[in-house]
Amino acid sequence: MNKKYFVSIAIAAALTIGSFPALGNPANANSSVEDLKKKQDEVSSKKDKINGEINKKKSEIDANINKQEEIKAKIAEFDAKIRDTEKKIAEKVKEIDETNAEIDQLKVEIKELEEKIKERNELLKERARAIQEKGGSANYLDVLLGADSIGDFINRVTAVNTIVSADKKIMDEQKRDQEELEKKKSEVETKLAELENDKASLETLKQDLNSEKAQKAELFKQLEKQQAALEKEKVNLEKESDELSKIEQQIGGEIQAEQARLAELARQRELEKKRKAEAEAAKRAAAAAAQAQASASSSGNSGSTASAPVASAPVSEGAWTRPASGAITTEFGWDILNGKRRYHYGIDVAAGGSVPIVAAADGYVIKSHYSSSYGNVVYITHSINGKTFTTVYAHLSSSNVSTGTPVDKGQRIGYMGNTGYSFGQHLHFELHAGSWNGSKSNAVNPRQYINF
Repeated sequence: MNKKYFVSIAIAAALTIGSFPALGNPANANSSVEDLKKKQDEVSSKKDKINGEINKKKSEIDANINKQEEIKAKIAEFDAKIRDTEKKIAEKVKEIDETNAEIDQLKVEIKELEEKIKERNELLKERARAIQEKGGSANYLDVLLGADSIGDFINRVTAVNTIVSADKKIMDEQKRDQEELEKKKSEVETKLAELENDKASLETLKQDLNSEKAQKAELFKQLEKQQAALEKEKVNLEKESDELSKIEQQIGGEIQAEQARLAELARQRELEKKRKAEAEAAKRAAAAAAQAQASASSSGNSGSTASAPVASAPVSEGAWTRPASGAITTEFGWDILNGKRRYHYGIDVAAGGSVPIVAAADGYVIKSHYSSSYGNVVYITHSINGKTFTTVYAHLSSSNVSTGTPVDKGQRIGYMGNTGYSFGQHLHFELHAGSWNGSKSNAVNPRQYINF
C-alpha cells in the first residue's frame, strides 16, 4: 500500500473514531441498543478492514524478508565467485611471470643460438670461398688423384668424406637450430598471448561480478528501507486496530448497559403489574365479602345467580403466549437446510395470508430493524419472575414497534413475512435465557416456556 493511500485510511479511521463517545464516558441515555449496535458494527467493520491491512503488511514484510535472504545468498555467491576469479587471476599472473621468465631464458638461448648460427654462417662462407677459389668439387678429385699409395688414397678419401660430412652436419644443424628457434618463438609468443587474454577475461569477469554485487547490495539497502517503512505502517495500523477494539468493547458495554436498563424497566413493569393485580384481587375479594355479607342479611334472597361464562382470549394465561398461529415447520436443534447440516436456534411457524405476530411476553423492544439474514426483525427483553429473557421475531413483512418502547404480552408487533434469508412466509422465533449477545450461546428451546 502506498503512503498516500495509507494516510487516507488513517484519516478515515480517525474521523470514524471521532464520531464515537470518548473512552470512559458513560452510555448515552438517548442511544438505543439498535443505534449502539450500528455504531459497533461500523467500528467492527473498520477494524476488520484495518486488520486485513495488517495481515497484508505482514505478508509484504515476509515477502521482503524472503527477498533479502535471496539477495544475501546471491551476494555470498558473488563473493565466492569473485574469490575464485581472483584466485584464477593470481594463477594466470603466476603463469605469465613464469612464461616471461621462460621468455627471458629463451632470449638468452636465442642469443647463444644466434651466435652459433653466425659462427656457422662464417664457417660455411669460408668453406664456400675456399671451394670457389679452388674450383669447387673438382679440388676433391685432385686430392684423391694426388695420392702416392693405396693407403694414402684411403686416407685422402676418409678425409674428404669427413670434410663433406662436417659441412653437411653444419648445414643440418644450422637448419634445425633455425627451425627450433622459430618454433620456440612462436610457442612462447602464443602462450603469452593466451595467458594475457585469459587474464584480461578474468579481470572483466571480476569487474562484472563486482558490479552485480554492488547492484544487489543497493537493492538490499532499498529492501531494508522498505521493510522499515512497512514495519512502521504495521505498528500504526496495529495501534489503530487496538483503539478500535477499545471503542468496540466500550460500545459493547454500552449495549449491555442499555439492555440491562430496558430489562430493569421490564422487571419494574412486571412488579408494577403484579402489585396492581394483587391490589385488584384484594379489591375484588373485599367486594365479594361485602356482597356476601349483604346477601346473608337479606331475607328475600334464597340463592345466587351464576355469572355468564367469559369467552376465552387468544392470549394464553401465564407469563408466556404463542407469538403466531400456524404450523411448526422447523424445530429447535440440529436439522438439514439445503442439504447441509446446521443448528437451528429457534422454532419456525408458517402460515398463509396476513398473519399477525404478537409479543410472547411483557417487555421492552431493544431492537427493531432490518438485517440481511433476519430481514425485518424485532428483539424484545423480558423480566419473568426476576429473570431476564430475550425473544427474537425474524422475517417479518413489517413491524409496528420501535426501539425502546414497552409491549404487552399478546400485543401485535408486526406481520409474518418472507424477508431476509428466507424460503417462504414464516416466523423464525428464538428465545434466549438472558440478554441478547449475538453469539446465540444462551438460546433455549422455546417449548420449555411456551405451548406451541
